[in-house]
Amino acid sequence: MKKTLIAELGKAKFVATTTDCWSAHQKSNLGVTCHWINEETLERRSAALACKRLRGSHTFDVIAGALDDVHCQYKIRDKVVRTTTDSGSNFLKAFHVFGMQKDAEVDDDEEDMDSLDASDHIEYHDASTILDEDSGMEYQLPPHQRCACHLLNLVATTDASLAEAMNDTYKRLFRATFAKCQAIWNKTGRSHLASEVVEDKCGLQIIRPNATRWNSTCLATERIIRIIDEKGEDSIRGVCDELKVKMLSPAEVAFLREYSITMKPLMKASNILQSESSVYMGWLLPVIHQLLSKLNRLEISSKTCTPLIRALQNGLHKRFWTDDGGSRIGCCCSPLTQVQDLLD
Repeated sequence: MKKTLIAELGKAKFVATTTDCWSAHQKSNLGVTCHWINEETLERRSAALACKRLRGSHTFDVIAGALDDVHCQYKIRDKVVRTTTDSGSNFLKAFHVFGMQKDAEVDDDEEDMDSLDASDHIEYHDASTILDEDSGMEYQLPPHQRCACHLLNLVATTDASLAEAMNDTYKRLFRATFAKCQAIWNKTGRSHLASEVVEDKCGLQIIRPNATRWNSTCLATERIIRIIDEKGEDSIRGVCDELKVKMLSPAEVAFLREYSITMKPLMKASNILQSESSVYMGWLLPVIHQLLSKLNRLEISSKTCTPLIRALQNGLHKRFWTDDGGSRIGCCCSPLTQVQDLLD
C-alpha cells in the first residue's frame, strides 16, 4: 500500500500536508495527511501518511524532525507547497526555525546583494571546513499555513471573551445569563432523572457544552431558545423549579437569543471551511469577508451584544488580515464566484 501511494504521489506536481500532535493513554502521537489534485480528473485526493508514536516532549525540533521524516519517506519533500497546523507554539516555532523563507524576504536579500560592489567583499574559505560544520538546519519544512478553523476557534473563545472588558453592562448580563444556563447544564448532565424531567416538560433534551468544542456552547444556547420558542417560557420555568435552579429573567432570555444569533454566522463559517471535498484556499477570504459583512449588519440592530460583535470583528481582522498573499491568489483563481448566501 505504501509503495502504491508513493507511486501515486510521484505523479503529482504539488501536494499539501496537514499535521497535528496529541496525547492519549499516556502516549504522544503525530498524525500527517496529504492532499493533492488529480491532474486528469481535477478531483481532490487525500491520504493518511502517518500516525506515529512521538517519544519525549513535543518540542519544536522533535516535531520538525518527525514531519520532515514523513515527507522524505513518501518522497514529497520538494513537492509540499504548504503544511497546515493549528496555532500551537511548538508548531509555530518549528516552521519559524526550519521552514522555508518567504519569497518577499528572499527578494529583499537579493536586492541588498545587488547594491554591493562584489569585488570589495570577496572572502575565501576552506570548502571542506564549511561542509563539515553543522549548520543547525538539518530539517527542511515547507511554508506554514495556520488552520483557519482553529483561528476561528480562537476568535470565538479568546477574542470573544474580551467583550467583557469593553462594557460593564454586557459583562454583568453575560455572566448572570450563563451562570444560570451552566446550572441547568450541570444538573442535567449529572443525573438521568434531571434529563427525564427536561424531556417530560420540554419534549427535547438539553444539549450540554463541550469544553473542547466552542460551537457546542452555541448549540446549547440554541436548544434553550428553541425550547422557549416551541414550548413557551413556562416549560423552562417548570424545569428550573424541578431542578431547583434560578429561572432566566426576560432580559436574560433576550440576551441569550441575541447571543445565539451573533455567534451563529461564526459557527456556519467554521462548518463551511471544514468541508472535506468542496472547499479550497480560494474560499477562505470570501467566507471571512462575508462573515464580517454579516457581523456589520448585526451590529446595526444589536441591543445587548454590540461589545461581542466588535470583539469578534477585531479578532477576525487580527487573525486573518495578515496573509502572505496565498489566500488572495487562491481567491482570484477559485471558481467560486459568490458566497453571499452561505452564512444566511
